Amino acid sequence: MNVIDVLNSEQLKDSVPDFRSGDTVKVYSKVTEGGKERVQMFEGVVTVCKGGGSHAAVTVRRVAHGVGVEKTFLVHSPRVEKIEVSKRGIVRRSRLYYLSEKIGKAARIKEKKAAK
Repeated sequence: MNVIDVLNSEQLKDSVPDFRSGDTVKVYSKVTEGGKERVQMFEGVVTVCKGGGSHAAVTVRRVAHGVGVEKTFLVHSPRVEKIEVSKRGIVRRSRLYYLSEKIGKAARIKEKKAAK
């Protein structure tokens, strides 16, 4: 293995759950305000999963006060504390760009039932 592969493998997190587009996730990220640092949660639907390895990124979308908000997080970044999967969604696409044009009930995603 060369030096770059070793550095990339050291930065990978073990605690990243398995999620896909259409899943509802909670992303806990560290936010610095002034001199203080706190953890802020962002919950929404995964619309895009890009990249792989240490530079994998995920775009999460939610509607806050009638306005659609999308944030992109680097999965293995030290700023991202943890990611939790709330619901599993049933979708037929890997990139859900069409959700940005949908409003209200039209933007719903079918939920995968939990296996008992």
